[in-house]
Amino acid sequence: MHEISDWSLLRSFLAVVRRGSLSAAARATGLTQPTVGRHIDELEAGLGVALFTRSQAGLLPTESATALLPHAEAMEAAFAALVRTAKTGGDAQQPRGVVRISASEIVGTFVLPPILAGIRHRFPEIVIELVLNNRTDDLLRRDADIAVRMIRPKQDGLVARRIGSVPLGLYAHRDYVARFGLPDTIEQLGAHHIIGFDRDDHSARSVASSQLPISRELFSYRTDSDVAQVTAIEAGLGIGGMQKAMARRNPALLPVLAGQIAFELDCWLAVHEDQKDSPPIRVMVDGLAEGLARWVSEGSR
Repeated sequence: MHEISDWSLLRSFLAVVRRGSLSAAARATGLTQPTVGRHIDELEAGLGVALFTRSQAGLLPTESATALLPHAEAMEAAFAALVRTAKTGGDAQQPRGVVRISASEIVGTFVLPPILAGIRHRFPEIVIELVLNNRTDDLLRRDADIAVRMIRPKQDGLVARRIGSVPLGLYAHRDYVARFGLPDTIEQLGAHHIIGFDRDDHSARSVASSQLPISRELFSYRTDSDVAQVTAIEAGLGIGGMQKAMARRNPALLPVLAGQIAFELDCWLAVHEDQKDSPPIRVMVDGLAEGLARWVSEGSR
């Protein structure tokens, strides 16, 4: 066994584990496929163990790779923290640096831009990076500094602030209603075209759907993209759930079973405990909390 001192080898290893093939790992890392393959060969030679086996499904991690994975992820998190700490600095007068925010598609696309514009106006030296996903572990993985989530983050090491509840309802486009009518009871939903999640049964939207007497098997249009679900509702593909405040902006959307179905999601703002006092992150958290509180209040009217 030789000393492993090149972080790029472990970076390629993590990419192959997560993507399942050299080609997919190459695309994810921006490297060439031969380079990723060479990194894996060098890592296996250095460790003296085989890390992957080939199968029809792609490259499968061996027991040795599975044992190595948490240590490689810890190194990845430490390296990301080092880079972010180097980027993030400033003084009390004018916070500066890079702040990376993670949010769901809906919040990141329709809610955050005007809030972030106001924060940038006050603190122009802060560079904002926005990543849209529904993952709940990106803070612990150091993929983001701040997360806006519609599910309470429960991981240790995070400081989470509840902003408030966002009401949702079922809606359909008037063109859909003209063709298929509206259900009069919850039981009649089964006879309609329902828009819902596909495979991501842990997302906030699926949690909201779990409050309804509707199973995935009834969904005639399935997608894990929140934005795609909203656009499908607006295109008349079927009945689906969305924020009431968003639905009110489109006069062509009609409420479905408004007196019988009501559900909501809590909005949470989370930051890693060891970063909460960083000047740029602190002002960003305060600005987001203020803006999101206004959004929640307006949506509840």
